[in-house]
Amino acid sequence: MHEKTESRRPAVYDLKGLNCPLPVLKAKKRLAAMRPGSLLWLETTDPLAVIDIPAFCSDAGHQLVETAAVSGGHRFLVERGAA
Repeated sequence: MHEKTESRRPAVYDLKGLNCPLPVLKAKKRLAAMRPGSLLWLETTDPLAVIDIPAFCSDAGHQLVETAAVSGGHRFLVERGAA
């Protein structure tokens, strides 16, 4: 049970300062290295991320669990899909 709890604790990936398409490309690579069901917070300052990250999640089979506007950018909580 401890292992399952660990895999559900979100990692944080700082993508601040990167512009399109880098946040999506880096998120794709990071998520590919994670187990299905793992959670990842993506932190961005790219204004287009509010469009790009949800579209990427939908296309790649990941679940966008939560989004939040924060000072200077956005945060996205993504659950890695099975694909």
